[in-house]
Amino acid sequence: MRCPFCGHDDTQVKDSRPTEDNSAIRRRRFCPGCGARFTTFERVQLRELTVLKKSGQREPFDRDKLMRSMLISLRKRPVDPERIERVVNGIVRRLESSGESEVRGEAIGELVMEALATLDQVAYVRFASVYRNFREARDFETFITDEFSADNT
Repeated sequence: MRCPFCGHDDTQVKDSRPTEDNSAIRRRRFCPGCGARFTTFERVQLRELTVLKKSGQREPFDRDKLMRSMLISLRKRPVDPERIERVVNGIVRRLESSGESEVRGEAIGELVMEALATLDQVAYVRFASVYRNFREARDFETFITDEFSADNT
């Protein structure tokens, strides 16, 4: 593993342990070149996934991008970071085990919507406002009425 600080090619692992949900290995590393310490995470990847965007472009699936989009929706919400990590891991696992190497962006968005609906309703509406491209306040009202009145009937 290359040192992110000085670029030295050979860093040493000082400590390895599983993450709390056992989905990754956390490694504490030391660089003999500059003395810096840093952490890396090792995760199982079942297959290389490619995202097919609405525009027709293809790009490699990025787990961190998925995590960032969820964290933006969940900003300042009372949701435990470990729950978010478990949800992201679950989405990635579903995508990798689907048997497809190419996944539509819309499918990922729907999985995120489904997950946020169970995690936090405010984050769900926030994500929906971007994902469904709300243009005015009436769009929020319509979405909330449609989504949450269905739950009460």
